[in-house]
Amino acid sequence: MQLTLRVITDPEPYTVTTNLFTVVAWERKFKAKASQMATAMGLEDLAYLAYEASKQHGHVVPAVFDDFLKKISNVEVVGGEDVTPTDGGHDADS
Repeated sequence: MQLTLRVITDPEPYTVTTNLFTVVAWERKFKAKASQMATAMGLEDLAYLAYEASKQHGHVVPAVFDDFLKKISNVEVVGGEDVTPTDGGHDADS
């Protein structure tokens, strides 16, 4: 799963995209599976994904997640892509 997140911070908002590393970090921290993101995603989840993705994209963030939370005012999902194929692939008759 790939999400594009807009991190609202002062002075400049910025956009980051999650990748496999950020999603696995989220799974480890919250002891959850990526498949649960579709039904049970809270603000803390989005903020943590933004935190990890920000580090991956070279944004300077505090070492402690809670300090990152204090510096941002919001996180918005601005795009997403489910990496699971939805076309069903080939069947036996193809």
